[in-house]
Amino acid sequence: MTVADKLKNSQKPLFSFELLPPLKGNHIQAIYNTIDPLLEFDPAYINVTYHREEVVYKELKNGLIEKRTIRKRPGTVGIAAAIKYKYKIDVIPHIICAGFDKEETENALIDLHFLEIDNILVLRGDPDKSTGKFMPEPNGHSYAIDLLRQIMNMNKGIYLDEDLKNITPTHFSAGVAGYPEKHPEAPNLETDIMFLKQKIDEGAEYIVTQMFFDNNHYFNFVSKCREMGITVPIVPGIKPISNKTHLTQLPKTFSIDLPQDLVKEVIRCNSNSDVKKVGIEWAINQCKELIQNGVPSIHFYTMGLSDNIAEIAKNIY
Repeated sequence: MTVADKLKNSQKPLFSFELLPPLKGNHIQAIYNTIDPLLEFDPAYINVTYHREEVVYKELKNGLIEKRTIRKRPGTVGIAAAIKYKYKIDVIPHIICAGFDKEETENALIDLHFLEIDNILVLRGDPDKSTGKFMPEPNGHSYAIDLLRQIMNMNKGIYLDEDLKNITPTHFSAGVAGYPEKHPEAPNLETDIMFLKQKIDEGAEYIVTQMFFDNNHYFNFVSKCREMGITVPIVPGIKPISNKTHLTQLPKTFSIDLPQDLVKEVIRCNSNSDVKKVGIEWAINQCKELIQNGVPSIHFYTMGLSDNIAEIAKNIY
């Protein structure tokens, strides 16, 4: 059963979460240490993010500046496979446009198909940190919908190399991202949802939202999606605040608003430990209201930490 089928057929809200691959040089045990405390809540699936390469500039002894392209985190395909076969839980690796051309994308998808990992989340990916702009790779995709079309073609047995023999069609089930407060580059929410509808028409089977801290954003987003003719499951994404830097970091990074009541509570905190408690309580109340309104699942962004997610889950599952 695909994750999309689970979302459509479950009689209760599912529990899922997203993992960051550990920084290069760390052991996979760091991933297991995040997963293990959450197993008691019977996760329906686990997402694994993909990260593009980064450009850094290093000053040499002779005074010159050297440009280096590095990848700070290990490959998502290998991590997804390790999780799938250790825990027997469905995994959803992220597939992104950023930093990959069509050939590299196809090779990654072939590997996933070989490993029987058939659930994926299709994303454009973040802009280059050094420029703040998104630029596709030569012979790469500019938009998530183009990447989605390549994946749907593979499901039909259409690969980039037209001369391939004995082709086996893939059977990927793809999800896409939704932005309750609109994508940072979209002119408005209505246009953003119009483009989202095109991805559903191309074959995406569910939507996972960007984090939000005011449930009204989610409810409004779902209402507008339904008005636009989008009928697939829309999974809310939740990220509990855990330190004071999140007050400026999250709005800047993700182009989201923080409710004033939450901001006031965090400002009053004397330590990040107190902030963490506020974040947990806020997320519990968010989740309870979302469940009362019939969401198909709640998806948590762990950012490499799981103790706060476990505390929230204890109160709602």
